[in-house]
Amino acid sequence: MDNRSITSLGKYISYLLRHHPEAAGLSLDCHGWAGVDALIEGVRKYKYEGFSREILDDVVRTDSKGRFTYNDDGTMIKAYHGHSVSVDLELCETVPPDSLYHGTASRFVKSIEKEGLLPQNRLYVHLSTDTETAMSVGRRHGQPVLFQIDCASMVRDEFKFYRTGNGMWLTKSVPPQYLSRI
Repeated sequence: MDNRSITSLGKYISYLLRHHPEAAGLSLDCHGWAGVDALIEGVRKYKYEGFSREILDDVVRTDSKGRFTYNDDGTMIKAYHGHSVSVDLELCETVPPDSLYHGTASRFVKSIEKEGLLPQNRLYVHLSTDTETAMSVGRRHGQPVLFQIDCASMVRDEFKFYRTGNGMWLTKSVPPQYLSRI
């Protein structure tokens, strides 16, 4: 299977595990886990007849964003973050670095400067440790703009932060006073 097909399947699996599991006849448990066998069956039925565990393993292993993880015995799979469906990702509160970054498109700047960063249709705002990743995210949506988040002040003001297994930082919102456009 070529890289383009693997990437396309990764996007589809992300869609299923984060937003619409029912689109492939899946159900997620309260923590966002789905059965691997059920996922394979659903992808075979609704997207790609030749889908197999080997292809799923390739998708998980090569996903450039590291979006997926298996449980310890490999029978369950979930997306680390980005959910619009209500799940408890079992995240532990963690103290972030003093600064994190958020990339967005220029068309959203006025709203962000007025209202701050909001999760929109997701459970959390996603923040990056480096400017390159944040710019890459912003570029997906148009002309990129980068914001630096004053996490040290947010922690002092009792905001909570969580770090996912693939290194993404999450918080419920970032009010505008903690943002600097860079």
